[in-house]
Amino acid sequence: MNRRLQAFALGLSVFLLGCSQSHSSQVSTTTSSSPSTTTTTQSSVYEPYANTAAAVVPAGTVSEGSLRTPDGRTRTYRVYVPSTLPAGARVPLLLAFHGGGGRGRGFEGNSGYNGLAESNGFVVAYPDGTSARGSNELQLVWNGGVCCGAAVERDVDDVEFIRLLLDELERTQPVDTGRVFASGHSNGAIFSYRLACELSDRISAIGVQSGAIGVPCEPARPVSVFHVHGLADTNIPVDGGKGSGVSGVVFPSPRAAPLAFATFDQCGEGPTDTLDPTNSDVVARTWSACSEQRSIRFVTVKGASHAWMGHDDAAPAARSLVGIPYEGLDASRAIWSFLAVQPPR
Repeated sequence: MNRRLQAFALGLSVFLLGCSQSHSSQVSTTTSSSPSTTTTTQSSVYEPYANTAAAVVPAGTVSEGSLRTPDGRTRTYRVYVPSTLPAGARVPLLLAFHGGGGRGRGFEGNSGYNGLAESNGFVVAYPDGTSARGSNELQLVWNGGVCCGAAVERDVDDVEFIRLLLDELERTQPVDTGRVFASGHSNGAIFSYRLACELSDRISAIGVQSGAIGVPCEPARPVSVFHVHGLADTNIPVDGGKGSGVSGVVFPSPRAAPLAFATFDQCGEGPTDTLDPTNSDVVARTWSACSEQRSIRFVTVKGASHAWMGHDDAAPAARSLVGIPYEGLDASRAIWSFLAVQPPR
């Protein structure tokens, strides 16, 4: 069975202003007796926020830091530590990655992860990408492999940045190294998938909205994946095709990404479709019985755009770029609900 996933010219984030050329892409996977050949069934129900407390007003501390990477760059990040952590406890760490053209501070506000960290007891870090174009430090991007923009053109080693950041955070914060997770939106989601592919010795699970795999991928260890995608997302269409963003990228279907990880993780059961009884727009497809107790879930949301679900607009002009935020599902809480129950490793 060929376990390599090749993706060419995968997506740009909606805010990406630093790349305007057209690209095309193709994802190729080969499977034999893999999860992709099993029959889809329906059973039970999907509870998006199971075992997860609602966000509260953050009462913890925010700090800013920087580190120097081997390529000579000074990289920056923000860290939120809740006020409620028991003394001496080791807690999960969530790395939260902004979309293209954004910043860590912006995604900190847009995602609401600080409030969830406060009520659920985890540390969250918001790294910053590198400049999308020239010296513009207001619009930042990640090197997701084939996107985005200047980060790819300059071959920025964002994976090494995150490896060094994890070293620093595990040294200075009460982090459980067996529960290190990545989350991201659009370009940040694509980069989270790259971390799952190339840093699986450190990242045990990812939870993303609106992304795809952008690198040849063969993770060294199984990684759990939660991926939520709007069926009305035109920036990165769920079935693939040319996105509506300024980049002109032709995307493969994001559906291929969780399916690939179900194969990588050697999941023995699924896919199984479950429905949210309180919201008929939401369908969750799950693979289970995977290696190292990992699991895969792909959630589609009818009528949802590219905007981060369940939260206010990221910026005043965001609706013209990403659409109106879908109000019927809180992407942040749904992601944390999945990540929180992943067994440590």
